[in-house]
Amino acid sequence: MISQTIETLLMENKRHFLIPAAQVASVQGTNTLTHALLVLTKMKYSRIPVLDANSKFLGELTMAMVTEQMLGLDKIDLQPLDKITIAQVMDTNVKTVENPYDLEEILHLLVDNAFLPVVSKHQDFVGIITRREMMKSLNYLAHNFDKNDILVDNHRD
Repeated sequence: MISQTIETLLMENKRHFLIPAAQVASVQGTNTLTHALLVLTKMKYSRIPVLDANSKFLGELTMAMVTEQMLGLDKIDLQPLDKITIAQVMDTNVKTVENPYDLEEILHLLVDNAFLPVVSKHQDFVGIITRREMMKSLNYLAHNFDKNDILVDNHRD
């Protein structure tokens, strides 16, 4: 369990945790792997959220999933990428967090994930919480912990 003081201080930056869906590059399950390769490469991402036409979260696609489809026994072949859809190779077993989200769950999941997709209870893609943004909040906490009135008030009790 996270200390109430720590959680309160971290939640002061809650608005910075979430990168809204409109600012996150994504692909659709019906797109080809050629399209995915272009998006992943141009955006310099190693993985990307996969959505349906109604912005429902379906899963994730990684660069490794794309390149696996290109590798033959003795050469790299880009032609299969035009015939394979993202939905055929994407990972559907992805940890997500529901909005509103639980801070303790996020901290545990970000240990093993660079970002977490945030979804509504109906699986609408809301955005992502990145390890980077959480680390910025922890950095803020580390530098401001003893300057905060909350800490002072808790020590008076």
